[in-house]
Amino acid sequence: MAAAAELTLLEKSLGLSKGNKYSAQGERQIPVLQTNNGPSLTGLTTIAAHLVKQANKEYLLGSTAEEKAIVQQWLEYRVTRVDGHSSKDDIHALLKDLNSYLEDKVYLTGYNFTLADILLYYGLHRFIIVNLKHRLVRNL
Repeated sequence: MAAAAELTLLEKSLGLSKGNKYSAQGERQIPVLQTNNGPSLTGLTTIAAHLVKQANKEYLLGSTAEEKAIVQQWLEYRVTRVDGHSSKDDIHALLKDLNSYLEDKVYLTGYNFTLADILLYYGLHRFIIVNLKHRLVRNL
């Protein structure tokens, strides 16, 4: 899923009215949001955090200093480990690591749903869909 589509879905899930215009820059298609009140914002996690604050749902960024750091850690994980990785072995290793990490947790920060959960879901969704389609075709 392209970053602009993810950000549009995030807007909707946060209850924000549509109207933000997204573009992409560079070879990696980094999302850019042109704000009405100031400079443009660049990067998936930067824009997503801005939308969360705009929606007055800052609890999604973490409620304690430790939880905020964990949210930031997983947002970085999304951009550095999930985005741009498409080999079957990379995805398998990534999902295995994630499964181990979540073994004793409900959400990435433990028991609170955060922006990290949303963006990691969006990032992994395409791999899971592709894998399911591949299995369905193989089994036909």
